[in-house]
Amino acid sequence: MTHTLIKTRMIAGRWEGILTGPDTEPVLSVTYLGAAVPGVIVAALPDQSGWHIGIPVPAEAVADGVQTILITDAATGMRLGDITLIAGDPLDGDIRAELSLVRAELDMLKRAFRRHCVDTGAA
Repeated sequence: MTHTLIKTRMIAGRWEGILTGPDTEPVLSVTYLGAAVPGVIVAALPDQSGWHIGIPVPAEAVADGVQTILITDAATGMRLGDITLIAGDPLDGDIRAELSLVRAELDMLKRAFRRHCVDTGAA
């Protein structure tokens, strides 16, 4: 059976989503750096269309770089989703490099457009 996990929101250090697919209450394995994340909540939705999933984001996962929390079905080992957090100074270089590339491409387009206007006699 296909399981679909859709994020609904992340607020106050808690990730929330909806899991559809399983008829019975799913048993989830939520791990960060191989360790189980405590406090995971699985509750049936009032209309019986799926399950509300609540996962507290561990404080140690809020750190520089890219951090990933894995969400899997404990019974089958099937990966249902993940929570990815990106923060800190290491990313500044990547963002600056991308911005520099975008500026260079924009300058190239401006020169080409100006040259086109001169060649066609448009003002």
